[in-house]
Amino acid sequence: MSPRLAPPSAVAAQTISESSPIASPPFDIIAAYRRILNDDSISMPVAAILALVELIEFSTAGTTFELVQALTDGAEQLKSRTPNSISLSAGVELFVAFVTLFPHESDSFDDLKAELVSEGRKYAQEAQTYRAKIAEFTFKFIKDNAVILTHSYSRVVMHALLHAHKHKRISVYVTEARPRGLGIKTCEALTALGVPCTVVLDSAVAYLMDKVDVVLVGSEAVVESGGLINAVGSYQLAIIAKAHHKPFYALAESYKFHRLFPLSQYDLPTHTPNILSFPRAPASSSAPGLGSPSASYTAALAAAAPPPTPARGLSSTNLGHPPPASASMTSDQLARNPEVDYTRPDLITLVFSDVGILTPSGVSQYLVGMFAG
Repeated sequence: MSPRLAPPSAVAAQTISESSPIASPPFDIIAAYRRILNDDSISMPVAAILALVELIEFSTAGTTFELVQALTDGAEQLKSRTPNSISLSAGVELFVAFVTLFPHESDSFDDLKAELVSEGRKYAQEAQTYRAKIAEFTFKFIKDNAVILTHSYSRVVMHALLHAHKHKRISVYVTEARPRGLGIKTCEALTALGVPCTVVLDSAVAYLMDKVDVVLVGSEAVVESGGLINAVGSYQLAIIAKAHHKPFYALAESYKFHRLFPLSQYDLPTHTPNILSFPRAPASSSAPGLGSPSASYTAALAAAAPPPTPARGLSSTNLGHPPPASASMTSDQLARNPEVDYTRPDLITLVFSDVGILTPSGVSQYLVGMFAG
């Protein structure tokens, strides 16, 4: 027997008779962050700041301590739900510090929260102009007919390249940037706008470097040491550029300056014991040389054998080399590789930011001033 619905008048009477107000749903900071991030022009740190601004609007905190605690909890939620949260962490750290140090001159706490919301949105709007400022700084260091090497895909680097293209003749090499292959996206975007661009293999950077005038890379974060955290492969670009005496410039918005001091690749927050670990060998496999060789070992020997010498007349597309069993990595293989790496400050020539052109040591000084109020 289906349940009987109460007549509308009874429902209305029940609603009116209730003394407690209807509770509003709790604020979902993850949903807010993802909604804001749908705008491709907004970076992760700025999206995180705007999500925290919305949290202030919905917050019932009555004191600064409660508000800062709510923001800290919201920041932890964002970081825990984001696989690579380095740049996001820089943004939320900056905003929480801003709220903590904000002068309390409002007549009431509600007025203070409204002022914080206004200032947060004003900052996010201003942050949209940072890439244009960085492009202007970078422009002075790009000569006419320059050959530029960049890595993966970076919105701030794209701004710099397109600004240079309007006034100078440039050519761009971009690494494929496996496994995500975002160098293809960079090349397609530049080519569509008339910039000569060629994609190169990540393994061909040293082969190419003699042709390059300058290396430009973006950033996930610029850390307190003056070093750079960016898409994996940036570190090897910097090493090769240094060996060839080519300038290596990092482009970074100031909201990506992060109070982090890694000493090596393994100090990064994204590093886990699984990265670059060896897969566990099957229990049934036996070591070669102890009795008869296993089938897998025999297959490995066969695969390692040199290919037969091709006979004359064979097509150049088939010289006796069998195609690889798989041209792509498995999900388990990808999971064992890092997404980002750390480039030491001694390999970085300059850091171009909206606050100016800085040496790596200058970044440390700026961070100290930023968080000292």
